Formats: sequence, structure tokens, C-alpha cells
Amino acid sequence: MSETDPDKSPQQPKGHDPATPQEPAKKDAPKDTKVPPQAPPPKASAATSSSGGGGGGGKALAGVALLVALAGLAAGGYGVWQTQQLAEREQAQREAVQATREQSRSVEDRSQQLASRIARLEQLPSAEQLDEQRRLLAQVQSVQQRLAGRVEQVLGASREQWRLAEAEHLLRMAMLRLSAMQDVNSTASLVEEADVILRQQDDPSAYGARQKLLEGLEALRSLPDVDRTGLFLQLGALRGQASQLSGLAPEFEMADGAAEGDGSTWQRWLNELTRYVRVDFNAGNDVRPLLAGQSLAQVRLALSLAVEQAQWAVLNSNAEVYRQSLEQAAQLIDDHFSDDNAQSRGLRDRLQALAERQVAVTLPDLSPALDALQTYVQKRESAERAGAPESNPEEGEDAEQAPAAAESDEGGLNT
Repeated sequence: MSETDPDKSPQQPKGHDPATPQEPAKKDAPKDTKVPPQAPPPKASAATSSSGGGGGGGKALAGVALLVALAGLAAGGYGVWQTQQLAEREQAQREAVQATREQSRSVEDRSQQLASRIARLEQLPSAEQLDEQRRLLAQVQSVQQRLAGRVEQVLGASREQWRLAEAEHLLRMAMLRLSAMQDVNSTASLVEEADVILRQQDDPSAYGARQKLLEGLEALRSLPDVDRTGLFLQLGALRGQASQLSGLAPEFEMADGAAEGDGSTWQRWLNELTRYVRVDFNAGNDVRPLLAGQSLAQVRLALSLAVEQAQWAVLNSNAEVYRQSLEQAAQLIDDHFSDDNAQSRGLRDRLQALAERQVAVTLPDLSPALDALQTYVQKRESAERAGAPESNPEEGEDAEQAPAAAESDEGGLNT
């Protein structure tokens, strides 16, 4: 029984007997062909080892499985790390390639720029050409300087001519203002400005023209001061008073004896009647009609027209018409208004006083001054034409060559 029990013990597993995992070990044993055959152990020792090593083999197998799992996890992590490293290397390589491309592009651009600059430098003129261009440029500058001097001379002469033309224009304006408006003050100012222009010329040949101008200026200054504007306004005020004139109604004064009377009825009636109707057989020739209504309006209108005519005569320096108009207005007042009327008497006295005012003066003739100025201007222009130097043929050739030299210089600089 002792010998058969050990043989049967491996064939009867009990519950959680660890002898069941020995089958893989028996299957793996035949695979190792290199191991030499050994003698079979004694049966008593095999039974003992099978019962005692069942728990240790299961732990070893679990440890091996754990190690295999850890190794697989480590291998997977290493693979992931390697993959990340490879991706980072690829990204870095891409960036390096992009940077290299950019650098190559910049190098190409710089090379193109350098090539274009080199091409421009190759197209620059040589030293001989530069010397020739400098010589032509100096020639052009000298011609320009001569032309600038000539232009300055021409402009200076033209300025003087403009000033003389201005003086002639001022003198013409003075003559027109004197003949049209009889404005002595403004005429004298214009003539004085023309004399200032001639004085600034500092030319001895302008002596005759200045003499005529000063003669006319002194003649204007010696004229009496006629205040035409003030006289015109005064006549306007008197015309307004003439349109407001009115006649006085006659009143009879009672005699002292008639006022005292004896007090009879007939006498009182007679005194009362004499206040309205009276017959004077001893009256003189100075009898004026009573003005009222339309007749008074006609007299006022005639006075206004006479004063307006006097105003026109003042503006036109017509002394005869002025005096006749004022005399006519005074005569109208004498014929239609009584001397007892203070308003009409004052207006008549004022019109008579204004009739004595001077409204016309003998104006000087400025045409000799204008003729002298025109003669001076003509002589000066003829002298400038006669004294103008003739153009030098060499300077003309230089002036003709100047544009060609400038064009060639510009062409060389552009190339």
C-alpha cells in the first residue's frame, strides 16, 4: 500500500491541490533536447516534492507573469517615449528645413541685388567720360550765370519802365479827376505821387518833366479852397425850409379913438366891420396877394426847383447858373411873402448871402506836364535801345551747346 499510494497521489487532486500546474512543466520538459537523461528519482522523494512544491510553483508563476506585465508596460512606455522623441525630431527637422529655405531665399535676394548693383556699376561711365561731363557741366554753369545777369538787367530796366508807366497813369487820373469832378485835393495828391516816382529815378534827364509837374502842383495848391460838399448840403437844408413857408394872414389894428368911441350902436358896428373889411385909399404899391391852398404850393415848388438848380450849379462849378438860381429864389420870396414874415425874410437873407460864395475856380492845365513826362519816357527807351550791347557769337554758340551738354549729362547719370 505504501508503494501504490505515492503512485496514485498525483492522479487524485484534492480541492485546491497545487499539483495541477505541473502539467505545463511536463510538457515543456521534452522540448529541451539538449539536457541529458537522468535517472528517475525514487518514488518516495517525488511524492514528497510534489506535495511540498505545489504552493511555491504557483507563486513563482504569478511573479513571472507580473514581471512579464511590467516588462510589457515598460516596453510600451519606452515605445511611446521613442515615438514622441521621433515626432519632436521630425518637427525640429521641418523647422530647420523651413529656416534653411528662408535663408536660401534671402541669400538669393541679396545675390540678385548685388548683381543689379554690379550691373549698374559696370554701366557707369569711365574716368574720361566723367572728365568730359564735368567740363560740359562747368560750361553750362557759366552760360547760366551770363544768362542770369542778362535777365537781371532786363528785369531791372522793366521795373523802371513800369514805374514810369505808373507815373504817367497817375497823371492821367489827376487830369480826369480835375476836369470831371473839380476835386483839387485828390488831384494834387496824384500829381505829388507822380513827382515822387520821377524823383526816385535819380535821372538828370527827368528835370524838365519834374519842372512841369511841380508847376502844375503849385498851381493846384494856390487855388482857393471851395467846399462844394458843404455848400451843396447847406442849399439842401434851405430847400427844406422853402417847402415849409407859409403866408401871414393880415390883421388890422384898431385906432385909439375908435377903440374908445362914444359907445353908440352904429359906432360899435362900424368898428367891428373894420376888423374884417377896410378900404385904404392911401396904400402904396407894395401890395402882395394872399397865398393859400394851391397858389402857396406852387410858390413852394418854384422855390425848391430854384434851390435844386443852384445845387446842380455848385457840383458843376457853374457860377452864372448858381447866382441866377439863388437870385430867382430870393425874388420869389420878395414877390409872394411879406417882409413882416420872419421865416421868409430869414430864408431870403440866407439865399442872398450864399449867392456871394465862389463856386468856380480857374483850374490849371496839366497837359504840359503829361507831354513832358511822355517825352522823357520816349527818350529813355530810345537811349536804352541804342546802348544795348550786341550779342556775342561765342556766347550764342555756348547757349546752343548748353542744352545738348545738359542732355548728355543727364543721360550719363541715368545710365
